[in-house]
Amino acid sequence: MNNQPLHKNQESQSRLSGFFKLLKRFRIWLIGIVLLFFSLLAIGAYWIHTLDIEKLVVPISAPTKFIDRYGEVSSEVTSEKIEYVSIDHIPLHFQQAIVAVEDKRYYDHTGVDIFGIVRAAFRNVKEGGAVQGGSTITQQLAKNVFLTGEKTFSRKLTEAAYAIKIEALYDKDQILEMYLNQIYFGEGQWGVQKAAKRYFGKQTTDLTLAESALLAALPKAPTRYSPLKNKEIALERRNLVLRLMKDEGFISETDYQHAKAEPIKVLKEIPQEHVNHLLGQYASYMDQVIDEAISVYGFTERQLLAGNLLIYTELDPVVQNAMEETYRNEALFPESTSDQLLQSGAVIMDPSTGGIRGIVGQRGEHTFRGFNHATQLVRQPGSVFKPLIVYAPALERGYDKNSQLYDGPLDIGGYRPNNVDNRTLGQVSLQEAVIHSRNIPAVWLLNEIGLNTGIEFVEKLGIPLGEEDRNLSLALGGLSQGVSPLQMAQGYSVFPNLGVQVQAHTISKITTVDGQVLAEAEHQPVSVMSPENAYVMTEMLQNVIKEGTGKNAAIDRPVAGKTGTTQLPRNSQFEGITGGAKDAWFVGYTPELVGAVWIGYDQTDKNHYLTTSGGQYPALIFREMMSLALKDVPASEFKRPLLEKSKENTSIGGKTDQGNGEEGKKEKKKKKEEEKKKREEEKKKREEKKKEEKKKKEEKKKKEEEKKKKEKD
Repeated sequence: MNNQPLHKNQESQSRLSGFFKLLKRFRIWLIGIVLLFFSLLAIGAYWIHTLDIEKLVVPISAPTKFIDRYGEVSSEVTSEKIEYVSIDHIPLHFQQAIVAVEDKRYYDHTGVDIFGIVRAAFRNVKEGGAVQGGSTITQQLAKNVFLTGEKTFSRKLTEAAYAIKIEALYDKDQILEMYLNQIYFGEGQWGVQKAAKRYFGKQTTDLTLAESALLAALPKAPTRYSPLKNKEIALERRNLVLRLMKDEGFISETDYQHAKAEPIKVLKEIPQEHVNHLLGQYASYMDQVIDEAISVYGFTERQLLAGNLLIYTELDPVVQNAMEETYRNEALFPESTSDQLLQSGAVIMDPSTGGIRGIVGQRGEHTFRGFNHATQLVRQPGSVFKPLIVYAPALERGYDKNSQLYDGPLDIGGYRPNNVDNRTLGQVSLQEAVIHSRNIPAVWLLNEIGLNTGIEFVEKLGIPLGEEDRNLSLALGGLSQGVSPLQMAQGYSVFPNLGVQVQAHTISKITTVDGQVLAEAEHQPVSVMSPENAYVMTEMLQNVIKEGTGKNAAIDRPVAGKTGTTQLPRNSQFEGITGGAKDAWFVGYTPELVGAVWIGYDQTDKNHYLTTSGGQYPALIFREMMSLALKDVPASEFKRPLLEKSKENTSIGGKTDQGNGEEGKKEKKKKKEEEKKKREEEKKKREEKKKEEKKKKEEKKKKEEEKKKKEKD
């Protein structure tokens, strides 16, 4: 009994001894960790001390330059974009609005807000969206001025280091002033002063509470929340900012209700000289470059326009100028009504590379990142869809151009298509059906090969279809939504490229001014159909130009294409109107380029509709664009599939004109040399043209000076 306490005491001593042994064993590690922590702290402090933030006060950045396919600057965004205003001239309610929505703990943290990051995450979950971010206003300022948009841990760490140093050297008012003068508000406007003028036509000092809340709503996503593009979404976001201000005690309930009830009134018109200053020439093309950089590569509009970037594009100035010159020729377009301009959009691309060479997005004045009828339009394509949904997949199923198709009264499950001429011929060859764009044979053939066969082929081309599209009206382009000229050009590109499609794109790569690659295009060729059938499709579409509906598109070189016209909807609004159309299309190609043209009204009604077809004005527009674009390019023939014995040497992806053997390598080398020579010749011509224009200007100036001198004498 007496030994029991002693036993417990010994056990306790043993455990204590074991603990000290364990502590002794790991003391070296503990000392090492502590030393490492303080070493990292010292290195971090030294690193922060060495950061140069002089650029913060007067940020200097090289402009963002857009480079064409020949390596020359085609357009640029200038760096003269800030109209500075002191914090004393920025209304308090605007400052509070920014703090409420961007950095609730702005006046409490020292540059980096750990608690704010956690709070923002919970707030976003509660609100069901990105209401607040984890970055502080100071971090955002650092990112805007010093860093690129790359999303890496090291970039985030550098951003935090800059923020800490900024907070150490400037007070909160100074930081907020710099931030509000350098932040991007959309529509090409940096800084609150320029934003106030652009959206409301007034000085910053005159902004109302509701206007301040609207501007404070923009920096998170300027395009999405733009009152010029998405008024309802902008209103919701503005009201959210007002509620956050109320929650923080910045405004009263009465102020909140009054401001919330105020309608959004912004300036809708923007002077054309502003657009030219912002994007320079080729604005429609540059709009698409920006959209592609955002949607494909994850950039923001602010990052793209803020400067210090080189954006290498597929733009061909010769093609783009040809398109723009064509669109200035009013005689090539039907007459518009007095109250609505007839609209149009066109795109030209290289079928072998997928590079988009030119874009015209609208007629009339251009609006920065406004609606682009070449790339954003969604309209039913009419008969230009037939080669994609019916004839190409039918060739793949074993039909040929001499196959006989039914052309008589047709009723398939209640669907009764008619030919445009309201006549039936009993039977026609597949070739005749294509040439004369007959409707009944197209519907009959799609039913024969199977609706799924046509749909699968079209989806391989990158044209999405929904469940509501699963019906035979697809044969006549009767989509529930529609397509854009860009999608149609990309679809047709498989024919001259012998069955191979390369994704259409405007951007080849994006780098910093010092050469760091931030994004690069990697578009792999995809085999969509056999080279033989692609060539047969080209032969038939050539005959559409020679003797069918596309005669107006004929030029002095091999050309193929298809017309399309969408009839007016069958409803009471258009009752009694005969021969009217909603949309008119032409899609065609030469061995070098593929082009698509659409014309129509933005708002179609009984007073605004077409009285023309795709074989008229759209075909003429296509002809003019291609003639000008290829004026100095020697005519060539469409690529043919290799002979059967040479097929084993064909390249990956179905390109049958280039082999993997020695002959293929020689062919590739020869082609590269030819392309290089062509680029050099075109560059030389452009330089000569510039010299000639300069000489003419100098001569004109000299004559004017001589004239003035004579008048003075």
